[in-house]
Amino acid sequence: MNPSRFRPWLRWLLLVCVAWLGLQVFFLGRIALMARLVPESTSFERSEAWRIFNTKDRLRWRQDWVPYMQISNNLKRAVIASEDDIFAQHDGVQWDAIEKAWAKNAKAELQASKKTQGKAAPKVVGGSTITQQLAKNLFLSGERTFIRKGQEFVLTLMLESVLSKQRILEIYLNHVEWGEGIFGAEAAAQHYFQKPASQLTPWEAGRLAVMLPRPKHYQKFPQSEYLLGRTEIILMRMGSAQLP
Repeated sequence: MNPSRFRPWLRWLLLVCVAWLGLQVFFLGRIALMARLVPESTSFERSEAWRIFNTKDRLRWRQDWVPYMQISNNLKRAVIASEDDIFAQHDGVQWDAIEKAWAKNAKAELQASKKTQGKAAPKVVGGSTITQQLAKNLFLSGERTFIRKGQEFVLTLMLESVLSKQRILEIYLNHVEWGEGIFGAEAAAQHYFQKPASQLTPWEAGRLAVMLPRPKHYQKFPQSEYLLGRTEIILMRMGSAQLP
């Protein structure tokens, strides 16, 4: 067999590897800058701004950065209790949750393979920590694929290696979505409770925290029974939430 036949493939593979490594260096540089500089926007925020702009409605947007110490500890505890209860202890990934997610994905793929062609591909799910959510929002698209989840994993390790837990939580709370065009703790506190993020009560903080998985939905249905009941649960858990 002529080895020259494989050279184009080897060159292509080498170019792909170099491009991938270059992308990781770019991401690492961006993360290193975040240790000192405030990120102006995230990939998710930019995509949402473009979506809202294309609806031809008036651009409804609010995002105000506030330092870590100007965000109520009540909100920090509520978000940790709701989203990632061992945030201060893990290395960016909850491995047990990842193992369960992979098992669920494998089962979904097996079931999908038995169905007729033309069906939608199964969604890739994962037990996302606060750091993983930040990695996704900062740099990635909203699609759910194994390639994107792999890149999210690499970015998560970078964030945990370069930034402190406190900085990760600070950036997360300042950029996470809390409704249509509402990003960050300060914007959410002002929109829902007409007060700064530093003055949120435990109940108000719990209410905001439980909105995070589906902020646009709960913005439309603020009196839903689930929202009220889940807030009470988070209030009971907040005392044991460890801050970084």
